[in-house]
Formats: sequence, C-alpha cells, structure tokens
Amino acid sequence: MSDSLSPVDRAKFAAAKRASAFVESGMKVGLGTGSTAAWLVKCLGERVKDEGLDIIAVPTSSRTAALAEEVGIRITTLDEARWLDLTIDGADEYDPELNLIKGGGGALLQEKIVATASDRMIVIADATKKVDTLGAFPLPVEVIGFGMRTTRMLIEELLDGLDVMGTKAEPRMTDGGLYVTDEGNHILDLHLGRIGNARQLALVLNQIPGVVENGLFIDICDVIVTGHGDGRVEMRDINTGEEDVTRVLEPEIDNLFSEQAD
Repeated sequence: MSDSLSPVDRAKFAAAKRASAFVESGMKVGLGTGSTAAWLVKCLGERVKDEGLDIIAVPTSSRTAALAEEVGIRITTLDEARWLDLTIDGADEYDPELNLIKGGGGALLQEKIVATASDRMIVIADATKKVDTLGAFPLPVEVIGFGMRTTRMLIEELLDGLDVMGTKAEPRMTDGGLYVTDEGNHILDLHLGRIGNARQLALVLNQIPGVVENGLFIDICDVIVTGHGDGRVEMRDINTGEEDVTRVLEPEIDNLFSEQAD
C-alpha cells in the first residue's frame, strides 16, 4: 500500500491521482517536469494501460518525455500539437492568487511555453508549497551563456531597487559545472526571501538582455490540486470559485521520484 511512502510523497501521489481524473480520451495534454509531475505521468500511464485512455502528450523536458514513453503515453511536440486542452504540472511555491514559482527542476522555459499554449493549467502540489507571499524558494531565471556574469550583475542591480528581501543571484551548478537546460542555457537562482510585487518583477526581469525567461508564473494557473500526507486532496478552481476536498486511496507504488525537484 501507499503507506510505505513518506508523507510528502503520499501527498504528491494523492494530488497527481486526483488531477489525472481531469484527463479524458482525445485530449492533448502538457506534462510537467519534477517529482510531483512524475507521479502524474505514472498515474496516466496506468490509465492508458488499464482503461485504454487515448491521449497525446507534450512533455516539458527530456526527462518527462522519457518517462512518458516508458509508461506507454504517446508524445508529440508542441509545434505538431499546436494547442493543448490542458497542462498539468507541479510548482515550487504558490500563493493565494495561484501565482507560482517554478523552475526548481530546471525546465521553466518549456514549462511556461506549454502552459500558456493550453486552455487550462492545473497545478499539483503537496501542502508545503502553499505560501502567503512568494519568494522563500529561490526564483530561477534562465539566461544565455554569453555575458552571463554581466547579466547576473544587472539582475542584482535591478533587485536592489525592488520590493524584495534579498538580491543574491547564484548560478545553478551540477556535477561541478554550470547546469545546462534542455535549450542549452543556464539558470541563475535568485535568493529573494520575499517578493513584494511578483507581477512587476516578472516583467522587469525579462527586459534584461541575456534573460530568456523567469520562473514566475503569473495569471497562468487555473486550478490548484493540493495533496496531504493523510491522503486528503483539496481542489480549488480560481475561475469558477469551485472548491472540494476528497480522499484518495493510493495503491502500492514504487517511490521512484522523491529526488526530483518541481
């Protein structure tokens, strides 16, 4: 049974299982990247196998693409799909207005493109991702390699005049070198502590030469599905005001994804 999972992983799985019910045969679906999104892919794979669910998916990273193919989900590119019925993805933080910080898993650029090319975005998360104000989680900013030190300096100078608690921008590292995104770029993680005006920050960051995209998702998320360690799931639709709480009974499932970030 799912009792063998940690409370956080049970919460992620519960949220993913609840969100998978939004997916219907014939849909074109964006698949996010990260630990919670990986649970979703597994849940959809089970539905493909057991129910004959017929969907076409657009993955937001090479990792998600590999997992989707592994569990039997047909994948395509966004250029081929053109427009999606919905995207389901995780988040590193979300606030009461369902604004998000994303990019902990390093796929924020493709995630934002796919999410904005969808009729709806559903976010799945465990309860620890809910915050009153964004900013405790470092904000990822994808930048090109050319002039990266200058871009970093410009970002820190910009932050000094904005309503944030910190201004430090650190290059993301992996295996002793700079992290490289699927698009061949790098990521600066901004340690802000608190973001007083997320909408303003999202706009001004993208005006800096060298910045490709930032991890603030403003007015993109439509539905939040929040899982809890006891199996309860809260769902909130910001457009309709609909809210409900259900309990998801998890089957036994291998804990394969606890080391990934959203």
